[in-house]
Amino acid sequence: MPTYLSALRLPAFSSLRRAFPALAFFGGFLWDALTLGRSVGNVDLLMLTGYLAAAAGLLWWLGRRQTLEAAAPALERPWWIESGPYLLLQFCFGGLFSALFIFYFKSSSHFLAGLWVLGLGILLVANEFLEDRYRRFTLTWALFGLCAMLLLNFVIPHLVGSIASFWFFLSTLAGAGLAHGLRLKTPGQPGRIKPVWLIAAGLFAAYALDVIPPVPLVKKDIAVGHALTRTGGAYRLQLEKTPWWVFWRRTTDEMHLNKGEPLYCVSAVFAPSGLSARLVHHWQHYGQDGWATRSRIPFTLSGGRQEGYRGYTWKQNLSPGEWKVAVETEDGRTVAIHRFEVSTDPPDADGAFLPRDL
Repeated sequence: MPTYLSALRLPAFSSLRRAFPALAFFGGFLWDALTLGRSVGNVDLLMLTGYLAAAAGLLWWLGRRQTLEAAAPALERPWWIESGPYLLLQFCFGGLFSALFIFYFKSSSHFLAGLWVLGLGILLVANEFLEDRYRRFTLTWALFGLCAMLLLNFVIPHLVGSIASFWFFLSTLAGAGLAHGLRLKTPGQPGRIKPVWLIAAGLFAAYALDVIPPVPLVKKDIAVGHALTRTGGAYRLQLEKTPWWVFWRRTTDEMHLNKGEPLYCVSAVFAPSGLSARLVHHWQHYGQDGWATRSRIPFTLSGGRQEGYRGYTWKQNLSPGEWKVAVETEDGRTVAIHRFEVSTDPPDADGAFLPRDL
């Protein structure tokens, strides 16, 4: 009868080891997609902080082991002792990247933010194939510092109840400082910490260019339509139906307006309890000189409602052509964008409207 140790060398077990990264990736991502992203809550942030703390402990322990081995080389160890800590580190980083990818995906709704989310997605996939490279401490400090900065970008505004730019810069510096301080406390101070500060500088530049979504705000819904009423606790907006041959969707983004008829924009944005912020509906029209501002109408957001805090604005006498409404913070950070077209032609079907509750 084969022993447990000999079973670890069987071909079937070796195949399972090779498949483990893919299984862990798809299983973990599916779990996060089902349980995270609807909002950013205290339990979610506490769980992710636990991942970060576990990664910090593993990095310190691996640095200590490397220092001791440099003084007195150890005997050959079984793979689960040699590689186990790196697999755990990979798991911690994977859990952080998976959750952060989902959070940022929910918070992004324009092209530059989409590129940012794509970058996080690439890191999420690449993490599943970096186990052997985790032995290079410079890489692990960079990944730890990035995770710390992105997580604190959520945690600190959540705690202080503000999305002011100051808190983004402070949380980014705090994440980089945490990585730097941990390296200083790790025996032997392995690897280099300079890439962490380069990443922090990159985050500052991305924030200034409106690449990073204004976390912890999460877009829940946005729509533009005709008559707006309030029924119970819901806003009911009348949207135009698509022609019968457009069977793959029920409503259209082409608005047919009579002269002087108003058009309403309703948006729902989630914010954590205790967070208050001023948001703006930025109405823009596309003309000969590109996108031009027609109105910037502010409203106040109060956090805590799971379905998102709803705000609405309206405009009359809209010119025909392409329009968009951007939900922005007061300092111009984009939360959501809704594009539509205004036409003065009669609709394809008279009175063809569908109510939508927000």
